[in-house]
Amino acid sequence: MPKITSVKARLIYNSRGTKTIEVDVTSDNKFLGRVCAPSGASVGKHEVVNFPDGDPQKSFQFLTENSEKFLEIDSTDLKSIHDTIRTLDPNPEYSKIGGAVAFAVTIASLDSAAKALGEPLFQLISKEKNYRFPFPLGNILGGGAHAGPGTPDIQEILICAIGAKSIREAIETNLSVHKELRNVLQKEDPSFTNGRGDEGGWAPKLDNEKALELSAVACENLGFTLGKEVALGVDFASSTQWSEKNKKYRYERGGFEKSPEKQIEFVSNIIEKYKLVYAEDAVHEEAFEEMAELTAKFPKVLITGDDLIVTNTEILKNAIKLKACNAAILKVNQAGSLYDALEFADVANSNNIKLITSHRSGESVDSHIAHIAIGTNSKMIKVGVVGGERTAKLNELIRLSEHDLICGMAQI
Repeated sequence: MPKITSVKARLIYNSRGTKTIEVDVTSDNKFLGRVCAPSGASVGKHEVVNFPDGDPQKSFQFLTENSEKFLEIDSTDLKSIHDTIRTLDPNPEYSKIGGAVAFAVTIASLDSAAKALGEPLFQLISKEKNYRFPFPLGNILGGGAHAGPGTPDIQEILICAIGAKSIREAIETNLSVHKELRNVLQKEDPSFTNGRGDEGGWAPKLDNEKALELSAVACENLGFTLGKEVALGVDFASSTQWSEKNKKYRYERGGFEKSPEKQIEFVSNIIEKYKLVYAEDAVHEEAFEEMAELTAKFPKVLITGDDLIVTNTEILKNAIKLKACNAAILKVNQAGSLYDALEFADVANSNNIKLITSHRSGESVDSHIAHIAIGTNSKMIKVGVVGGERTAKLNELIRLSEHDLICGMAQI
């Protein structure tokens, strides 16, 4: 089996121009795996620490000083690589080495191994025989922490081509809705500057309701029926609205507040009116009971936990016990190492929790999460919609469509 012969780190920049770490892992002196760690803007309080004290330089220095600890480890052996990281940093939150390093080292190692073995990365992640493509979930309109003042409080309005028969059809459908939405926005506001948020979604000066209404219009203009060929999704990112002091959701851009009871009503109305297939973080990150209420009320909608669960296996087990969601976001860097994330995926899949593998708002042009989504049997992949760091993942899915091992689209 391939052995790690070199580990090297460098500081580079993500899609927001923020400094981050990139790691090169070489196996057998010639097979290079390279991974750049992403970062999020909307961050759950229970996520691992991305960098110690928020400083990428500290992670870089720590890994550089300890890189020899990984030499001669089998680069396919995620557990041994993970255990080596844990020997260097036993803190659950990776506060010493940084979750970004755990992310980059483990994925780069497996990427290197895949090249050494001549196998696609997704096959090393999972030995399943029947692989499926996840449906791309594209951010067509952004607000909240991903866009500027005047945009909706709702963080993301998303499109998913649920009727697509191929990955190319799914991608092209999402792109066509995104393009048509620009036309709709320009008609609504001739002064619209074509501004976009972090993930490529349009960032217009609109309230929540109007943003949803115009997104639906864009779909209808193309001849699509919501809930049939396409469906909308919403990432409410409700923790960003929650005031722990007042025990209310404060929609500062919209100029209103909602009690927990009214928040459930607010979300329910949106799900019903716009026939959502997907609702993420509809309540704040510790509101398990309210999430359970929504999950029971909308069993056919992916009631999804992101900030609620933060790719944490123990939190997921608690959510399963409380029936607090039927779907969960998988972000490797929330958990730390790829080994951590795959343990999380195993628990989710074993308990019929549908996985959505996700990018972060601060991304790189790496395409590894396309493989992670396939390898973990994810039903959707959340990658944004346009921009080089977003289309890198979509284009990798197109390349993988040439692979005989992948048999059609996932079943949502």
